[in-house]
Amino acid sequence: MARPDKAAAVAELEDMFRSSNAAVLTEYTGLTVAQLKTLRRSLGGNAQYAVVKNTLTKIAANSVGISALDEHLAGSTAVAFVTGDPVESAKALRDFAKENPKLVIKGGVLDGKALSADEIKKLADLESREVLLAKLAGAMKGKQSQAASLFQALPTKLVRTVDALRAKQAEQGGAE
Repeated sequence: MARPDKAAAVAELEDMFRSSNAAVLTEYTGLTVAQLKTLRRSLGGNAQYAVVKNTLTKIAANSVGISALDEHLAGSTAVAFVTGDPVESAKALRDFAKENPKLVIKGGVLDGKALSADEIKKLADLESREVLLAKLAGAMKGKQSQAASLFQALPTKLVRTVDALRAKQAEQGGAE
């Protein structure tokens, strides 16, 4: 029968998997406590970084329907449970790993889909959600301006055409 402390740890990990929209597994061997503290601070409020036991993490992940992490649960493992913007957390992990090569991104899961280490690095290369939304809004505003100009040009062109027809009729009526 499972020990109560292990059952509590599994339950806590299950809650963390359920409440997060992404999880990134890392290997942290060789990092000091101060470096891990710096990493936690760099993740900010977007993610919670926890050193975990592989067996308990595997049990918790499988119980919430995530089996994609099983292959990465070997060696010293820590998990960044992302509750905020996954792009920002991936950037923070990538940047920290550049400064501290001992941090190795193993893989992860985003909205139930497995991600390799390379896919997490590609996710980190994306612009933040706010920047992408701003670009979309700018593009939409540009299209609205084009449509407004087009709709404004139609009546102006119609008036010019009618004036030209009147002038032509006046010339033809005066010539007869």
